[in-house]
Amino acid sequence: MHFLDQAKIYVRSGAGGPGAVSFRREKFIEYGGPDGGDGGKGGDIVFEAVEGLNTLIDFRYTQHFRAPRGKGGSGSNRTGGGGGDLVVKVPVGTQILSDDKEHVLADLTKAGERVVLLKGGDGGRGNASYKSATNRAPRQHGTGWPGEEAWVWLRLKLLADVGLVGLPNAGKSTFLNAVTNANAKVGDYPFTTLHPKLGVVRHKGREFVVADIPGLIEGAAEGAGIGDRFLGHIERTRVLLHLVDANNEDVAETYRTVRDELEAYGEGLAEKPEVLALNKSDTLDAELIAALSDELAEEAGVRPLPLSGATGAGVEAVLDALLQHLGPAKEEAKEDQAWSPL
Repeated sequence: MHFLDQAKIYVRSGAGGPGAVSFRREKFIEYGGPDGGDGGKGGDIVFEAVEGLNTLIDFRYTQHFRAPRGKGGSGSNRTGGGGGDLVVKVPVGTQILSDDKEHVLADLTKAGERVVLLKGGDGGRGNASYKSATNRAPRQHGTGWPGEEAWVWLRLKLLADVGLVGLPNAGKSTFLNAVTNANAKVGDYPFTTLHPKLGVVRHKGREFVVADIPGLIEGAAEGAGIGDRFLGHIERTRVLLHLVDANNEDVAETYRTVRDELEAYGEGLAEKPEVLALNKSDTLDAELIAALSDELAEEAGVRPLPLSGATGAGVEAVLDALLQHLGPAKEEAKEDQAWSPL
């Protein structure tokens, strides 16, 4: 399945049905009168977040969504049927933006969450509602209110607990494959990861989701490489795992490059808690790893954890460090909250 995290679509709610013009004509009833019913309400445009979806690719092929209009009223004061709501199902984590992308209209972060984006038009009044003491046989009626329409952008931001960051070829995909059930592509060339990947880690009775995004290079905020667009997928994470390749000539400069791009992107990424790891440590001797760790610690202000995603060395320590930032398990948190003393 192809990955798509942005899509532009057209949505229009249903117009209200017209009111009826009708008069009673029953046999043996001396006085008739207007009995035209109101029109039905048009259908709403509703967005719903559902589980099991992790891409917006379907919206590349279906871009127009129109809710049905309401039915017209009829005689005997019968109101027309309302148009059914059109439910647009999107992945959890989808944001709905205005056409100019300046305003967030909705943010669906939980499965089952629904939002009415456009309301259907009200039905028109039938001629029975126009009857008055001075207008005993009205023939006017309402045609129904029009629906609403708009072009909107859908933007998917994956929901994960941990975000992997680093330069291309830092070993992020190898690490993801080593600790999760993911099957990310691995290669000895830059940008083997072209779109975000998710994996579930099971460690010490806990489960958490890790997101791997394409590597960042200097100038990514200005569009260099793949750019920084995919950083949106780690905006919702609680902690970042920053991998630095031990084989780089200047590990401090490597670290600083990625941090500068996070700060340039904004959205609070630079302020998130960070676990720093010196990856591919199996390719160097212990003395050199210690020297590189000292150099990196001086730049980052925290000593990195030695790691080898290929051999598994240091993985346990990295996962333990991540758990410290993720806090107690959801079940434990619920129990603590329920038991709070008076």
